[in-house]
Amino acid sequence: MLRIYNSLNRSKADFVPTEPGHVKMYVCGMTVYDFCHLGHARMLVSFDVIQRWLRQLGYQVTYVRNITDIDDKIIRRAVSTNRLMGEVTQFYIDAMHADELALGVASPDLEPRATAYVGDMLGIIKRLEDKGLAYQSTTGDVNYAVRKFNGYGKLSGKSLDDLRAGERVAVDDGKHDPLDFVLWKAAKDQEPDESKWASPYGFGRPGWHIECSAMSYALLGMPLDIHGGGPDLKFPHHENEIAQSEGAFGGQMANYWMHCGPLMVNDDKMSKSLGNFHTIRDIIAKSDPDPNHAHYEANPREAEMLRFFIVRNHYRSIQNYASANLLDAQHALDRLYQTLASVGALDTNHAEYPDLSAQSSLWLNNDWAQRFQQAMNDDFNTAGAVAVLFDLAAKANREQCQATASLLHALGGVLGLLQTNPSAYLRSPSRYVQQNDAHHAAAQLSDEQIESLIQQRTQAKAQRDFSQADALREQLREAGVELEDKAGGLTTWRRA
Repeated sequence: MLRIYNSLNRSKADFVPTEPGHVKMYVCGMTVYDFCHLGHARMLVSFDVIQRWLRQLGYQVTYVRNITDIDDKIIRRAVSTNRLMGEVTQFYIDAMHADELALGVASPDLEPRATAYVGDMLGIIKRLEDKGLAYQSTTGDVNYAVRKFNGYGKLSGKSLDDLRAGERVAVDDGKHDPLDFVLWKAAKDQEPDESKWASPYGFGRPGWHIECSAMSYALLGMPLDIHGGGPDLKFPHHENEIAQSEGAFGGQMANYWMHCGPLMVNDDKMSKSLGNFHTIRDIIAKSDPDPNHAHYEANPREAEMLRFFIVRNHYRSIQNYASANLLDAQHALDRLYQTLASVGALDTNHAEYPDLSAQSSLWLNNDWAQRFQQAMNDDFNTAGAVAVLFDLAAKANREQCQATASLLHALGGVLGLLQTNPSAYLRSPSRYVQQNDAHHAAAQLSDEQIESLIQQRTQAKAQRDFSQADALREQLREAGVELEDKAGGLTTWRRA
C-alpha cells in the first residue's frame, strides 16, 4: 500500500484515489519570465518521479502542470525588452522544455496556460461574489474576503489573528481587511493592452491565486487526488486556492497535498529574489549557453548527475546546494555506471531484462525489488530506493552477475536513471568529476585524441616497446583517463 505524507494533516496516510485506478494530479508550474533555476529543477524532478511511480503501480495518471503566462514580472520583462508578452512567455516556455528534456522529465499529460482560462477565472469570481466571499474595492480590484471563509489557514496552520498585514500584502485602503487578497486586478493605463481582459469589473487581469483554482477545476474537477508544488507555495498560494475553490464549489479541493522541500544555499532558500540561484542550463550545458536562445546542448553526464543529485534525497527533505555536493553526486553516479560497464548489464546477448510491470511476480519474489518497492511506497522515499541500487551494484561487482546488474539497470530506470549506454556515459567529460589539473587536462583531450593515444599504445605493445606503452598509459592517467585492457587485445577507456 502506497502511503503519502499529506501536508494538510501533517501525517502519512494510505493513498486511496477518488476514482479506483485513476489518479488526478495537479502541480503548480512555472511563471515563465526567466530561465529555470536549480530549485525549479528539484520540483520538476520530484514530481516526475512521483508520477512515474504512480504509473509503475498500475494507476492511470492524469498529470496536469500549469504555466503562468500572465504576471507582473512577465509584463515588466516584456516592457523592458520591448517585446510582446506572448513572445517573452513562449521563449521561456521553450527554455523550460529544453531543461525538462535534458533532465529526463516527462511532459505532463496537460500543460494549461493561464491566459486560456480567464473566462473560467471570472466564472469562479462571480460565484464567490454571489456567496459574499468577494467584493470589488474602490480601486477597481476584486478581492477575496478572507475572514468570511471559516477554513482559512488549515493547510499552513496559520491563524488569522496571528497574521500581520505587512507580512503578506501592502496595506491597501480599498480592502475591507489587510489580509484580503486580490482575485482580479484593475488595469493600469501604463500597462500593455495585451495584459488586459474585459470583465464585468472593467478591464483588468486575474490575480495569481485564482489561476490554479480555475485550471484545476476545469481539467480535473474536485476533489483532486494530489495537489503539489514547491515549498514556498503552501502559504499563501495554496491556502488561497483552497479558500477560492472550496468557497466557490464546496467540498474539498484536494485529498492529498504534497510539497517538495527547499533547495538551500547556506541558510537561504535558492530563489531569484535573493539572487543566490544557478540556472539549470548553467550547470548542465556543454558550453556557456546563449541567453538569446531557448534551446541548448546539454552534457548528458552532468544532466543525469543533477537528476541523481535530486533523487538521492527524499523529496520533502531540506537539500543543500554546493559544488562539493554536485561533485559527490557525480562520483556516486559514476560508480553505478562503472558497474554496468564492467559487468555488461546491457549486453542483451547474455542478460535478460527483468519484468517490472505492476503485475510482475518480481515485486513479490525478489528481495531487492521488494526493498525498492517498500521504499517507494513509503512516501516516495527515493533515498531508500537509491540505497538499494548501490547494494545491487556491490552484489553485481562482487559476483560479476549480469542478472543482478540488469536488475540494477531496470530499477534505475524507474527513477529515470542509468539508461545511457555505460561506455558513452563514462566517456563524456564532466566538470564536476575532478577539481584539479588532471581533470582539466582530460577535458581538453577529445575522444579522437584519446583513441589516438590508445592506438599508439597498442602499437607499442605489439612492438614489445613496453616502456613506451607504459608511458602512454601514464600520460592518459594523468589526463584523467583510465584504461582497461581486456581479453583479445581490446582496450576500453573512461574519463575518471
